[in-house]
Amino acid sequence: MRTRGRGAPDAEQPWNEIVPGLWMGGHHYADASGERVPAIVTDQFDVVVSLHRRDGHGPSGHVEHHYADLPDGPLTADQLEAVCRLAETAVDAVRHGRRVLVRCHSGYNRSGLVVAQGLIGMGYSAEDAVFVVRYRRSKWALNNHLFVDYLTTGLEVARLLTGLDSLSQDGDVG
Repeated sequence: MRTRGRGAPDAEQPWNEIVPGLWMGGHHYADASGERVPAIVTDQFDVVVSLHRRDGHGPSGHVEHHYADLPDGPLTADQLEAVCRLAETAVDAVRHGRRVLVRCHSGYNRSGLVVAQGLIGMGYSAEDAVFVVRYRRSKWALNNHLFVDYLTTGLEVARLLTGLDSLSQDGDVG
């Protein structure tokens, strides 16, 4: 089985349902033979949140699509704010009975961060949110420990602390 990044193998499914109506996935996965294949979204979902973009991977033009370019690494205060906003968008859509897919490149970290933050917004503890994401998607989900730290610290607190750090680097804070 092919591995990349932090040694994680490709997911076995294009996407997995984490809680009813909220799905998590990537732009590729390994089929039954272990071959890497594209995960192409057409109209399986009402709302798609993409944290990575690749031409030809959808969704269809009539599907509500939200996009934020986020790295699988340290995030800025603005990027953490985008995670919070996208998680709220996903949760709001699920609460209105819509099928939502949150996806990134491999379907493990960036999508896991947004989905776990959404679960926290639904009342899960950070630890339970991480557990559910890993249990329902893959044990490789949220293998970026910085993202787990963001969740356990709280994204609002992490955003404020990250914003202070960028201010001090700019020389605006003594």
